[in-house]
Amino acid sequence: MTAPSDAVTRFRQLHQQGLLRLANAWDAGTARLIEHLGAPAVATTSAGLAWAQGYPDGDRLQPDALLHAVGGIVRALHVPLTVDVEGGYSDDPATAAGTVMRVVQAGAAGINLEDGAGEPALLAAKIRAIRTTCAAQGLDVFINARTDVYLRGLVAETARIDETLARAEAYRAAGADGLFVPGLVDTDAIATLAARCGMPLNVMLRPQLQDLAALERLGVRRISTGSALAESMYGRLGVQVEEFLRDDHTTLPDPRAMGYGAINGLFA
Repeated sequence: MTAPSDAVTRFRQLHQQGLLRLANAWDAGTARLIEHLGAPAVATTSAGLAWAQGYPDGDRLQPDALLHAVGGIVRALHVPLTVDVEGGYSDDPATAAGTVMRVVQAGAAGINLEDGAGEPALLAAKIRAIRTTCAAQGLDVFINARTDVYLRGLVAETARIDETLARAEAYRAAGADGLFVPGLVDTDAIATLAARCGMPLNVMLRPQLQDLAALERLGVRRISTGSALAESMYGRLGVQVEEFLRDDHTTLPDPRAMGYGAINGLFA
């Protein structure tokens, strides 16, 4: 992995070079494969990472388990890593900032930090605390502030653009570098938020979205897969295990399976 400050600089630059496509990994193996396939950076999925560590999604992952996983992922990568830290695993800004500082010290170039169903003032306070705590240690990090206004329908549909912009301004003023709005699919809303939020806009891959070239023209600067890749993997694995437990086959046929040598070679 490159030096942390270099990784943060590179990661920031990627948000100025068209549309950054971030595939979300959940362990060192999936992260290394994503890098091997040409990704300029790797993100984690909070859901997939929690599942891989034996926890449900939703701020249930223990910080020590997160840090252990991040350490393994960083060791396997040569490109910047951004880590989904959910809500910081605490409602106390200082505690959340301490956890994020440890994630950055482990080698993360960026984080996602979400407001969920909480008050926007709380997320703004966490962002300020993270900036202060990291700066005191000479650390930098790209903070992608996630708002769930659209994903959770926190306000009436007609009020969502204004609510999202108000939160974006509060988060930007607190020190956020980017805005993540999962659940955002409406073309007009995307264009408005991209033009007015004052930060690179990140959306989550959804079938209702336009093609990626169109999103880039609308001003989107980052798109991520969320938990979709992990969900796909669990689905395919489940089908194969069911067949193995039920049938009399001596192989697990999958024409798209990677061979042992190819996988092992990723880490050689």
